[in-house]
Amino acid sequence: MIRRFDGAQSAFHLQTAGTSYLFRVLPTGHLEQLYYGKRIDPESMEELSSLTEKRSFEPGGVIRYDTSTPPLVLEDICLELSSGGKGDIREPFLELVHADGSRTSDFLFEKAEISETKSPFETLPGSCAEDGRAERLTIILRDREYGLTLELSYCVWADCDCITRSARLVNDSGERVEVERLLSLQLDLPDSGYGVTCFHGAWVREMDRDTVSLPAGKFAMESRAGASSSRMNPFFLLHDPRATEDNGTAMGFNLIYSGNHYEAVEVNAYGKTRVVTGMNPQGFRWLLGPGESLEAPEAVMCWSDRGFGGVSRNMHRFVREHIVRGEWKRRPRPVLLNSWEASYFDFTEDTLLSLAGAGKELGVELFVMDDGWFGERSDDTRSLGDWDVNLRKLPGGLKGLSDKLRELGLDFGLWVEPEMVNVNSRLYEAHPDWAMAIPGKPHAEGRKQRVLDLANPAVQDFLIGKMTEVFSSADIRYVKWDFNRIFSDVYSPSLPPERQGETAHRYMLGFYRVMETLTARFPHILFEGCASGGNRFDLGILCYFPQIWASDNTDALSRARIQEGYSFGYPPSVISAHVSASPNHQTLRITPEDTRFHVAAFGLLGYELDLRGLSEEEKRAMSEEIRLYKAWREVFQFGDFCRGRSGNLHEWTCVTPDKSRAAGMLLQELTKPNTQFERYFAKGLEPGARYRFYSGDPGGLYEREDTVASGESLLSAGVKLAPGFGGTGRDGTIRLFLDFSSRLYLMEKI
Repeated sequence: MIRRFDGAQSAFHLQTAGTSYLFRVLPTGHLEQLYYGKRIDPESMEELSSLTEKRSFEPGGVIRYDTSTPPLVLEDICLELSSGGKGDIREPFLELVHADGSRTSDFLFEKAEISETKSPFETLPGSCAEDGRAERLTIILRDREYGLTLELSYCVWADCDCITRSARLVNDSGERVEVERLLSLQLDLPDSGYGVTCFHGAWVREMDRDTVSLPAGKFAMESRAGASSSRMNPFFLLHDPRATEDNGTAMGFNLIYSGNHYEAVEVNAYGKTRVVTGMNPQGFRWLLGPGESLEAPEAVMCWSDRGFGGVSRNMHRFVREHIVRGEWKRRPRPVLLNSWEASYFDFTEDTLLSLAGAGKELGVELFVMDDGWFGERSDDTRSLGDWDVNLRKLPGGLKGLSDKLRELGLDFGLWVEPEMVNVNSRLYEAHPDWAMAIPGKPHAEGRKQRVLDLANPAVQDFLIGKMTEVFSSADIRYVKWDFNRIFSDVYSPSLPPERQGETAHRYMLGFYRVMETLTARFPHILFEGCASGGNRFDLGILCYFPQIWASDNTDALSRARIQEGYSFGYPPSVISAHVSASPNHQTLRITPEDTRFHVAAFGLLGYELDLRGLSEEEKRAMSEEIRLYKAWREVFQFGDFCRGRSGNLHEWTCVTPDKSRAAGMLLQELTKPNTQFERYFAKGLEPGARYRFYSGDPGGLYEREDTVASGESLLSAGVKLAPGFGGTGRDGTIRLFLDFSSRLYLMEKI
């Protein structure tokens, strides 16, 4: 609900099922942030007076905005936006350079509009509702000195306690303005001492979680990689330092954008905390001509007093309901077999069919041919960009292979990396100016490839046309869209020198145009995003791709940590996870097959290994795994994911929305000698219901758990499991919980 209070000035109340967000218009026209937190229900402007900060005299050494009484000091007030130049020296929401060289802006309230629909952005993806309804507040502010208009848009998603915010700058003047910063969200809080939890990493170690305490100063999180990046995900948490998984206040923030992003939390000299997020201003410079406008990406925030788990469940619902769209939004995802780690570039149609046949015997539903099927692609140094089938490898082309897979009873999927090009390719030879590079200067290479200049409409048109040709050439049901390097020498040969600061953002706008077109043309294809693993895992991509390959690291222990990191802001239904060979190709670690399956099952299950060399016992085990996963697929994929303990023990539970079924996992990293006792604690069950709790490990390889208990008991007391090996003896009742071991438990309401 959005409510407007009118009096001498206006105030606005954005209300979700469990939270309230309030701000008001000051006499000067600035917007003062009043409150964000647990839902409250003020009835009048008079009641809001308890939320306003009282002032009589300004602090020493500050700037007064004007001569009004009481004095307005912008540095010492909670604002909805800050533009700098009038005394607020904190992180600005926007930075402009006007035609006269001035950097001062002063956007003041002009009017507000409340509607029940949310129009799509002109250039960017955004949140949506299936019925098109969404409560929306648009605040119009104007800098009267320079003839500029700023639109702040807020959408209330009451079902998931989330609020989104975005901005649009309109140049109504007769002169060009330089935009150096236009962020998406600013939240000022009246206190400080929060913890900030971010998620960072690198290739094959994405989503490491770290927390800093911020009593003073500034903590910044960002990507300058050209993509949202594995270095720092745009999702982060701001919370009470004492907050836990289930208790304490916490706020979650994310950005619906796939390019360079910037987040900062700053505590000023007066103990107030400012949070900002949006496009990274580093290297950004947009020339906005008269009559033109610039959209900022949409940001999302949520608040919970139920700890990190409360934020996660809100964010998961938001992603499932208001980000992911199309035919695959709620459709169960197939169990797939990917050819990459089985064959890399070395394959023929016959070897692919033999691999696919082995997968079909075990219950696989979709076969994916990865890199190496086009041009002269025998390694990663050549042919990227030449999207014509290598007929020596595939004599019948893509259609011939897909027809034979159909005869086997399998769907066909394909790997592509359209945004990149090798210098050793026909495409680069014909269009060297289509690659992002500084003309006449040496280029810093990455992954033996270059980034195509999607800021160039001709490159966009080429990719749309070529991918349409490829996707139409066979019965393709799945596409893995890869993006395998970050940006360097950021320069668009298609833009004039004075507009090179627009390159990175124009690239993203071009990419979104390509994906908007292709996903509309091929709505039946299940698109999976990939960027050298998790180098572009964000809400912007999820508006087009309903799932993302979370990491190139398929090691079960690493993946447990990586998937747990993603789970703070993203649901299992968007996280693609594979069972691979042991020793693992990325870590050389040896892990049990059941552990590899258990971790991958808490996501979108796939296999990525050569199934043809398995023993009969291994085949039976994998067949049982797939059978079990299919029976519980909707629990794993669309259940509410809950984290329990984390560290040496990882404890996860997925529960259906009606709480009738749940699957749990207990994973141990390293064995601690002579520890026989262990419990599993469920999460998310209905306390008053009764459940059958039993082992979910297929094949009867381990001790069997089978009992009936109340939901309340499973939640609070847990289940005392079979005794572990303590070094003094063993029989069939002993739980052998070795290094990297795990157990799967199933719960069904009676």
